[in-house]
Amino acid sequence: MYGPIAETIRTQRLVLEPLAVHHADEMAPVLDDPRLHRYIGGEPPTLGELRARYAHLVAGPAPFHQEGWLNWIVRRARDGQAVGYVQATVAPAASGFTVTPPSAGSTVTPGPPRHVASVAWVVGMPYQGFGFATEAARALLDWLRAHGIGSVVATIHPGNRASAAVASRIGLRPTGETSGDETVWRLPPAAPQA
Repeated sequence: MYGPIAETIRTQRLVLEPLAVHHADEMAPVLDDPRLHRYIGGEPPTLGELRARYAHLVAGPAPFHQEGWLNWIVRRARDGQAVGYVQATVAPAASGFTVTPPSAGSTVTPGPPRHVASVAWVVGMPYQGFGFATEAARALLDWLRAHGIGSVVATIHPGNRASAAVASRIGLRPTGETSGDETVWRLPPAAPQA
């Protein structure tokens, strides 16, 4: 596993539970709506397809890929109902430390972040409009930052206004970059501390 290992995350209204294969049984109905796939592609997975996908995600990538797959089921805290999922793929970023020559006082200043996380969120249709996606995505972002991940990106289809609104609410900003037919959104670098 590359990078941090998923752990349970709690918010005021939600519990983000690390993915397990058995979650497919309760997530299949949550994801069984063609409208969810309008911008992310594909069709609602069958229970068998979802079990196979979750088994693959839980196993993680091959070690030579140098990335980690972090996946959580999003549940309402009040009743445990699964409402969606969040995920992050953590990979190495361009490493960097700037070393000042000895004549200038030999200082080492951090360069760009050492890891980058590509994040995504999906909330089932019956659970949309309650702020669950924003709350879960913010919790994910806060967790990633607490685990040393300072560079965060998301790719969002230009027509997916709901997902763009979530990205904006958690601090991501659209860039001029694209990935396929999606716009790349980035978390602006943190301001240097005085």
